[in-house]
Amino acid sequence: MKIFHPSANRRQGFALLLVMILIGVSLVILAAAMSRSSAISVMNQRNNEYNECTIAAEAAVEKAFAILAYQFQGYGVAGANSALTVIRTNIPLASEYGYMTNYVFSDGTGNSNRTHVDYAYTYSGYLPSAYSGLFTTNAPVYRIVSNVQKANSQTGITGTAQEDVLLALVPLTTWAIFYNGLLEFSTCAPMTVNGAVHANGAIYYGSGSPLIFNGDVSSTLNITSPKNNGAGPWTTKNDNTDFNSQKTTNAPSVTVTLNMTNSHFLIDIPPAGEDSMSSTGQQRLYNQAQMILIVTNGTGVGAGTNPTVILTLQTANGANNPGSDSAKVVSIVTNANPAVLTTNFPFLSLTNSFYDQRELKTTEITDIDVNKLNTWMQTTNVQNKIPAASGLYPTILYVADRRPSNSSLLPVVRLNKGAQLPSNNGMGFSVATQNPLYVYGNYNTQIAGSAVNASASTTNTAYTVPAALLSDALTVLSGSWLDSDSKTSSQTYGDSKAQFVAQDTAINAAIITGTIPSTGNTDTTFSGGVHNLTRLLENWASTGAGGTDKNLWLNTSILRLFDSQMATHQFMAPGTYYRPPQRKFSFDLNFLNPAKVPPGVPTALVPIRFGWTTPPPGTVTYNPTHN
Repeated sequence: MKIFHPSANRRQGFALLLVMILIGVSLVILAAAMSRSSAISVMNQRNNEYNECTIAAEAAVEKAFAILAYQFQGYGVAGANSALTVIRTNIPLASEYGYMTNYVFSDGTGNSNRTHVDYAYTYSGYLPSAYSGLFTTNAPVYRIVSNVQKANSQTGITGTAQEDVLLALVPLTTWAIFYNGLLEFSTCAPMTVNGAVHANGAIYYGSGSPLIFNGDVSSTLNITSPKNNGAGPWTTKNDNTDFNSQKTTNAPSVTVTLNMTNSHFLIDIPPAGEDSMSSTGQQRLYNQAQMILIVTNGTGVGAGTNPTVILTLQTANGANNPGSDSAKVVSIVTNANPAVLTTNFPFLSLTNSFYDQRELKTTEITDIDVNKLNTWMQTTNVQNKIPAASGLYPTILYVADRRPSNSSLLPVVRLNKGAQLPSNNGMGFSVATQNPLYVYGNYNTQIAGSAVNASASTTNTAYTVPAALLSDALTVLSGSWLDSDSKTSSQTYGDSKAQFVAQDTAINAAIITGTIPSTGNTDTTFSGGVHNLTRLLENWASTGAGGTDKNLWLNTSILRLFDSQMATHQFMAPGTYYRPPQRKFSFDLNFLNPAKVPPGVPTALVPIRFGWTTPPPGTVTYNPTHN
């Protein structure tokens, strides 16, 4: 007889139920884990795919930037604009990066195999901190956007990238010193530089005199203090140079609107047949000038024995430059003797000359009285073509003395009585010439209503107008200079000639000129360095017991862009044809004001990335920070 034990059966049932519940819970947990694992896997796949696509989009943006920057630096804003269609279709290729075959590119607006590249807005103002102190005006900003999906994507994830590119046109005068080539401060005179310094080349320093850089200094090569000018090598014990700001070697080259392999063309007369609106023609100061003065040997019937003078007035038409003017006013005066010039061009003299002992040549001078020129610019003939009442002013005067040079004769241009320049309603006044240029006495040291020479013997340039001197070479002659007493090759500074003693002189203008480069590291193969870029011919040193050196005030921006082609004699040490002054070099801070950039100053082409972001897919105007 079987005995039934209900409690045992009940326990067995409960155990089975518990097992079933545990199995069920485990299955649920397992399913949840598997689901979570699957979700994580999908999420990881999506994240990985997004990251891959974003990187591919960044590659597309960077490729577009590289082409845009290349076009801009090679051909300016117009070149960048003309290339937009090509840039848009230049997506990353599998031939460049093998893995790019895995991605599908679009411009964010539904167009495949394209990158969005287009003008966004115009910017004026100072540049980002990496370009401290530099500014641009009316510079275009382009927006680059790329959308990327993975080919055969199971997720449909899109990676995006967006970058704004500022095509900054930076006046070179925003640098205190800019050299295209080797920049030498070797055995420099005492100098404090309160602005940026850059060389598309090496920078040499090393001086026993105080040499202080308070602005950023950058070189595309090295910044070193080697043996140079017959001195050195310099050590911390004998060098008195201080860098008080950032010093950068191997910096990017600063590209300029000029062909920097032959930038002398900036001041050259264009060849016959050259289009003034071509990329080269637009850069020539000859075509940017409203007044062109050419002096040549007299030719033709009735030319006489005196030179011929050709003066052209031209104005810009819309977006064109003055050189493209189809209604130029041209005045030709043959046999231009003094009486004829007094009647026609009273500011001009062609009979003066002196001996330049550095060049070892007698100068043949196109002499311009700036004060009389200012008066002449108000005459009817000029005003009929360039009416100041309509806001038109001559802001650039281009001069060329084309009389032949030889082993003993050098045609040059000289500016005298230039203490007050044409104000031109604040637009400034620049002079450009392919010849060597001489400035006689104070230049740009007062304005209408100011005291006489109010901005002479000071760093205060409040009483000046924006001005530049652009030439093959620049020589300063003090106000005590006399042509008739100019020093010959047989004379020394011990000769009793008052001419040899200079007086304090001030030049307030950007200096854009050439040098004869160093050919070695000795004192006889030296360029003269940046402190001798402005040439001298007088005795500026103290005379007699207790005397003091005369002062040469240079409130300026110094730009060396080319080798001199007419004034080609090598620099010689002081005492040969000059004795040095106290050089009062100062960077004119007016040049950091966009409204006070001198006319005709070349610009640097600086493409700048900024505003990087990852916009929503299909968005080409997204920017959370500006616009």
